Amino acid sequence: MRYVMKGGNPLAGEVTISGAKNAALGILAAAIMSDETVTIENLPDVRDVAVLLDAFREIGVLVDRVDRHTVKLNGGNIFTACADNPSIRKIRAGYYLLGALLGKYHHAEVAMPGGCNIGTRPIDQHLKGFRLLGAVHENNNSRVILDAKDLHGAHIYLDMASVGATINLMLAASLARGTTIIENAAKEPHIVDVANMLNSMGAKIKGAGMDVIRITGVEKLHGTEYTIIPDQIEAGTFMMAAAVTKGDVTVKRIIPQHMDAISAKLLEMGCEVIEQGDSIRVVGRPTLYSCNVKTLPYPGFPTDMQPQMGVALCLAEGVGTITESIFENRFKYVDELSKMGADTEVKGSIAIFKGSGPLKGAELVAPDLRAGAALVLAGLAAEGITVVDQVDYVLRGYEDFDKKLQGLGAEIRLAETDEDVKKIKFQIS
Repeated sequence: MRYVMKGGNPLAGEVTISGAKNAALGILAAAIMSDETVTIENLPDVRDVAVLLDAFREIGVLVDRVDRHTVKLNGGNIFTACADNPSIRKIRAGYYLLGALLGKYHHAEVAMPGGCNIGTRPIDQHLKGFRLLGAVHENNNSRVILDAKDLHGAHIYLDMASVGATINLMLAASLARGTTIIENAAKEPHIVDVANMLNSMGAKIKGAGMDVIRITGVEKLHGTEYTIIPDQIEAGTFMMAAAVTKGDVTVKRIIPQHMDAISAKLLEMGCEVIEQGDSIRVVGRPTLYSCNVKTLPYPGFPTDMQPQMGVALCLAEGVGTITESIFENRFKYVDELSKMGADTEVKGSIAIFKGSGPLKGAELVAPDLRAGAALVLAGLAAEGITVVDQVDYVLRGYEDFDKKLQGLGAEIRLAETDEDVKKIKFQIS
């Protein structure tokens, strides 16, 4: 699958943001911990969600896709605590089944996590927490196996503020005997969303969004109806799209305070950023100014927005840097930008971007989800035609990405075959 686009159009108009993918995956896992029906609304229609729902069906969860953005789940008929199939191996968030199944059944067997290759992403903090909750861990190289005769509360200090570990441990601890305290917990918006979802099912979680989370275990969780928060990273991507194309885009149905770190950098680069209730309007300027960025856990600048920022820095006046403090392999997209004429250099965990004028259209390959989206932004800002290959990565996390961009005036199409690419190039050239 490839995106074919012609750059040069300033994007303008309004775009509505979908539900948060990263919240949705944890919330879906929480939903199957009840034997009653759980209704989830504002579900993003992306491939990671579809893969997780397929994995649910294979272990006996009743899945009713009411409409594109609503699903009803009932975990009362789960017949196995083993989730190991080719589909679940494709996504990293499959590991949330460890916490969900361990909490509910005191046993879990889940395929080793997959997902984007953006660096070493161990699950040691997850396993450390599970052991403290009373689980015995066995790893047979292809599957993580957990068993707990007595799942009990514990005091857990995370060596790093891991989002995945925080969510997984909240899931398991919600049905553990006694009280669990998680210190150095991650504070991202989707941590709070998963905690709110669990609380709506009868869990007792306090402190989500802060350094210390306290969970008092309950005997069972009940059904609920819950609406997922808007996607912070999708919103940030469209904000950055306005900046790099010198456009004027209003990003609707978001939570503006979740965007503070991104808004601050866009202001620093010379863009106009206007908050309007549940929306943000970004107006690009003829000249962008370079800045320095360091990725940090929330509320710092998100690592998932780092490649999009890299594109903006390629087009900015002066020299800017990005220091990546989360994932060591997140600069793979820099080589692709070089094909477009970008003046870039990577030194260890720091990428240096020298504003070098307009980018030129090129044949590119998406190395991962967020880098793929960033390369699309580069193509829309470039002169001429750009083709981005391996956009299956992008489809994993962005709903209707090409259609939403088209609604803002972008000339972009999704191509499945070489013949499609030729035809689209002819039509848009």
